[in-house]
Amino acid sequence: MKKKVTQKLKVSSSNAHKSKKIMKSKVNITSSRSKAPAKPVVKVDPRFTQAVQNYEAGLKAMQTHKFDRAKTAFNKVLEGPSSELADRARLHLNICDQQLARTSTSFKTPEEHYDYAVSLMNGGDYDSARTHLEKILKQYPNTDYVWYGMAVLDCLTMRIEDCLRNLQQSVKLNAANRFQARNDSDFAKMADDPRFTELLYPEPVGLEEVLPTQAASKSNGNSKKR
Repeated sequence: MKKKVTQKLKVSSSNAHKSKKIMKSKVNITSSRSKAPAKPVVKVDPRFTQAVQNYEAGLKAMQTHKFDRAKTAFNKVLEGPSSELADRARLHLNICDQQLARTSTSFKTPEEHYDYAVSLMNGGDYDSARTHLEKILKQYPNTDYVWYGMAVLDCLTMRIEDCLRNLQQSVKLNAANRFQARNDSDFAKMADDPRFTELLYPEPVGLEEVLPTQAASKSNGNSKKR
């Protein structure tokens, strides 16, 4: 019985010795991992990131024929730190200038120019449409339909105050625009604005305002006769 006990003790002691070796090896592995050199952190220049974003925005604008917006984006790329992106942006800027030159000189009448602006508006290019409408108004400030188009554009872009002001100018130049605006679905966003309603549906002159003036004119006439 004593021999068996000693054998068990030897076995247990050998197992303990093995476990110590395993623990030491684990410690060595973890220590070697902790001593591994850290990877260097690469810092990205935020100006370069912004230049890339502006370049991509310019390309998207060109694809949708929004050349004015594309020019703005590409000009910002030129201010960035990347000479490679700047060279590409210059090529695209030349294309934008050529496209804008074609559209700005090919209009024989303000009506043709206005139709082009409306087509841009219908296509969702509100910025370019506004630019062209403003150009027409500089050359022909008394064109009522252009003021009307500006009011529509202001309504679509939720520029409420500008919409009311431009529509009022349009009605001032041509009262028929008041009736056209009443049935124009483009002004649906303005339907609940009381100022819009007052502009399109002005209150008729009441009898109490007409009769005193008529009485005054009759009395003046009678006095003159006398």
